[in-house]
Amino acid sequence: MSDNTSFNNDKLNPDQQQQLLFMMLIQQHEQIAMMGLGKIKNPAIDKIDRDLKSAKFAIDTLVTLEKFTEGNLPKELSSFLKQTLTNLRLNYADEKKKETTSTEGKDGETTNAEN
Repeated sequence: MSDNTSFNNDKLNPDQQQQLLFMMLIQQHEQIAMMGLGKIKNPAIDKIDRDLKSAKFAIDTLVTLEKFTEGNLPKELSSFLKQTLTNLRLNYADEKKKETTSTEGKDGETTNAEN
């Protein structure tokens, strides 16, 4: 691939190429997080595999990207990153709530799994 062509052979300038690659990086981490949240199938094992630690790591990675790129991204990319993080955080909170609810005992006390 030459320096001024995209994956669709459309002409992109170097800045547009970098923005596209940055967006793809965000999407990769979003997919990793969604797999960890059990929202999409893990293609490596061809099934849903919920792993909240993996999801949290992917979300935290995007938070770090947001922190270190603050003020350096075009408005569209910044908005895309913020929207992605909001979506992931809401889904993560929902899954944590489900986890907490499923580990409560009959009398409402939590089990050792939460501690």
